[in-house]
Amino acid sequence: MAKSLLEQLPEIVARGRQVAEKILESLEGRHRVGLQTREWVLPSKDSKVSDWISSSLRQQSLASVQGGLFGAVQPALGDADAAWRNRLIYGDNLLAMAALLAGDLESGLPSLRGKLDLIYIDPPFDSKADYRTKVTLPGVELEQKPTVIEQFAYSDTWSDGTASYLEMITPRLILMRELLSDTGSIYVHLDWHVGHYVKLVLDEVFGRECFVNELIWQGAIGDTSEKNKKFIKSHDTLFFYRKTGNDPVWTDVFQAFSDASDKLYNKEDAGGVFRLAPIDNPGGGGYIYDLGYGEKMPRNGYRMPEETAREWIRQGILFVEFGKVPGKKLYKNPEGVRCRDVWADIRSLQGSESIGYATQKPSALLERIIKASCPEGGLVADFFGGSGTTAAVAERLGRRWITSDLGKPACMIMRKRLIDQNAQPFLYQAIGDYQVEAAKNTLGRSFRIGDLSQIVLSLFGALPLAEEDNPLRNLGSIAGGGVRTLVYADSPNKLTGAATLKKALAQRDSLLGGWDKVVVLGWNFEPNIGESIDALNDPGLEVLVIPPDLLDRLKKKGSLEKLRGSVRFASLQYLKIKPVQRQRSADGQQENLKVNLANYVLLSPEAINLDDDNRAKLQQVINVEPLAMIEYWAVDPDYDGQVFRSVWQDYRGNVDNDGDPLRVVTEAVLQVPAKTGPRRVCVRAVDVFGFEAEVAVNVGVEGAQ
Repeated sequence: MAKSLLEQLPEIVARGRQVAEKILESLEGRHRVGLQTREWVLPSKDSKVSDWISSSLRQQSLASVQGGLFGAVQPALGDADAAWRNRLIYGDNLLAMAALLAGDLESGLPSLRGKLDLIYIDPPFDSKADYRTKVTLPGVELEQKPTVIEQFAYSDTWSDGTASYLEMITPRLILMRELLSDTGSIYVHLDWHVGHYVKLVLDEVFGRECFVNELIWQGAIGDTSEKNKKFIKSHDTLFFYRKTGNDPVWTDVFQAFSDASDKLYNKEDAGGVFRLAPIDNPGGGGYIYDLGYGEKMPRNGYRMPEETAREWIRQGILFVEFGKVPGKKLYKNPEGVRCRDVWADIRSLQGSESIGYATQKPSALLERIIKASCPEGGLVADFFGGSGTTAAVAERLGRRWITSDLGKPACMIMRKRLIDQNAQPFLYQAIGDYQVEAAKNTLGRSFRIGDLSQIVLSLFGALPLAEEDNPLRNLGSIAGGGVRTLVYADSPNKLTGAATLKKALAQRDSLLGGWDKVVVLGWNFEPNIGESIDALNDPGLEVLVIPPDLLDRLKKKGSLEKLRGSVRFASLQYLKIKPVQRQRSADGQQENLKVNLANYVLLSPEAINLDDDNRAKLQQVINVEPLAMIEYWAVDPDYDGQVFRSVWQDYRGNVDNDGDPLRVVTEAVLQVPAKTGPRRVCVRAVDVFGFEAEVAVNVGVEGAQ
């Protein structure tokens, strides 16, 4: 007979501890997980409204970049908060937390172990719902199924139901505890699906003695139809724990008084409106003795020490009347009543705040939590970032923040939301060597890159070359139709770029007497890979993308044979721009740059997780208006080849420029500080499916490229 979930729980927690302990043990190793900075975002969205405030903010951002204030890839945190940069992280939060715990002294990021003041998480609720990503294009609405990588963020699907959910959440909670400061707090937002089971895990990880509150938030009302033969669901549950009981961070927060309070607070004096709280011992009957020297005493005495009662009498805050129960004056606080553990005063999302994200929470909810449990300037983290409410509210309240999500759509929504509210500059980062970590989880910690290359070659349909001709085990061959094709599987822990392509071409021409064609299969690519391919202009070269979720799919299928035939290797997406115009101002202090998009070619549509009907609709849009695929684009006027500094942005939904929520503008106009010699202008675009493309050009002073 199968074990019940309650019987499995100790084993689940034990396995979760093992996973977390392995990560913690690896923090000092050479191959620890790191973060790659993909973009340094200095919010300055495109706007046709050229008011002096927006112009001034943009000039400050440009001057900061030009002056070198943001010259380092990652400023050191040190003891000064001024060097801190908020960060939005794309990728598995288990790996993100491992990277934050490890730190990276080379890039100036120390370990954040014990540094977080507050963690709020709103993980998926194991509801078995199918949160498909809706993509709206001009004249078309598509439904994209979540990738395997994103499934636990969007479709809440686990092979063993709640047991798998608890397997997922347990090691993450352990790492969160490691990140919390001794005075820090965590709020875990759940509902009836798994809340009670997660409470038991939280007791194990944080300790029952560190449990503070079970908070009830009455948000959206559930099914009220007659077919629903039960009480109407109308609340979520938040479990509030502290890491220790030692001097916790806390600031009182308040709720508005109810209408009934007007009857309760029915007296007034010079101190304000007040009510009376009885202070006699029970059973006293209220009769008051006159002690003969102006003091009053209930028959059974006061319920506090007599010295306290005498002091209150002297202060005039005891209200006594002969024959009645004496009471202490409690004045009505203009801020409201101290917050209770049932929150019915924060409603679900209002129309103006909603950004169309399925699990978005209202800002008022996060505002209450952050004000209560994070000091000004403190550090807040949300490792299931979703719509970005935690980061947006923390930014507005003057707190530092870290947020992460496994879904590219969520990260795009967060980035746009923060730019829209003109946030302070922040880093957009990704997990370094994600595929290597995924391979360790799928193939074992002792796997070698050659093992992974062999899997990729097999799924592509290539036969591996003999070991003497293939020492790295990354070369294979395909023969058919009179064409001999060499297949080169690149490593997941490097960027496929011009050097790799030249090496592959050299092997095509020289290895085993030469080949007709070479296909390069890559995991991660240099941003300017499109330029490199164009520059080589070799018809015998093909570059394809290895599906980023291949290892997750392999783990789910359980064997290579079950996966064979279902893996699509896609062509690269790329961006093209028109010649950049550069013109110096009359006084020689400024330069005007004009950047225009020319074309965007999407990653092979067949590689996107769409059904046939949605794929056909997508192809129609691509054929008619390829630039409509762009969700976001940004410009770095002085790209250093390492960190993309985004100092101008436009994105779908930014209607301040053209009033069109479904298209970006195709021209960027920047005024930048003058510079001698050529400028390296870089343009980065992200499409509606989260794929990135980049192009960089050298621009002379007259605009020649």
